[in-house]
Amino acid sequence: MAAARKRRGAAARKRRERRLRGGLVAGGVGVVLLVAFWDVVWPYLVGGLVLGGAVAGGWWLWRTDRLLRGGDRRWRREEAVRAGHRTLAEVDTMTGTEFEDFVVDLCRRDGCTEARRVGGSHDNGADVRGVLPDGRSMVIQCKRYTPRSRIPSREVRDLLGAKAHFKADVAIFVATTYFSGPAERFATENDILAVHRDHLGLWNNGASLLSLAAVNGLGQGDRRHRARWKRTYD
Repeated sequence: MAAARKRRGAAARKRRERRLRGGLVAGGVGVVLLVAFWDVVWPYLVGGLVLGGAVAGGWWLWRTDRLLRGGDRRWRREEAVRAGHRTLAEVDTMTGTEFEDFVVDLCRRDGCTEARRVGGSHDNGADVRGVLPDGRSMVIQCKRYTPRSRIPSREVRDLLGAKAHFKADVAIFVATTYFSGPAERFATENDILAVHRDHLGLWNNGASLLSLAAVNGLGQGDRRHRARWKRTYD
């Protein structure tokens, strides 16, 4: 058995030696050919190396840019949420102009473009105008009323007129209080986004403006909620 193992080992060594010699011969032939045709081959080799380096470098730059941009967007959004966060008690102490600026900041935080305050004595029923992230134009009416007040339906009707006047795609009514029943019904029947106090709190805490459309017209708190609200502000 020992002799058989030696024979097998010797055969294996011979096979390895033959493969090594074959590889050396092939490599030598390749080197000889490369040297012989170097004047023809070298431009292609250099071009391939340069192209490969350019592709690898371009991919690395693209990947790095994507990562940096993604991180920057996340950081900016988080900073905007933190900077824009106010308690509703703080919002209640704002002036009308400050409240309009506050709404503009929330719109910009959510990716709205061209958001600007246009309120004034001749605002034609609009306090803020801009473009939603999906490209639709918007007009916003802002009312910083005391929490005990109610938004009457006539003011919501005025916003519908402003929507027609400015040829806006979306009308939004943002209030620090609640809407009367007729006002809320009028808003939902005419595709007006009615952002009452509860929705304003959600928006202020990071919910996107467009997400509020899913809960538009679904009520303004249950009976217990309204009772607590009345005890607080009456």
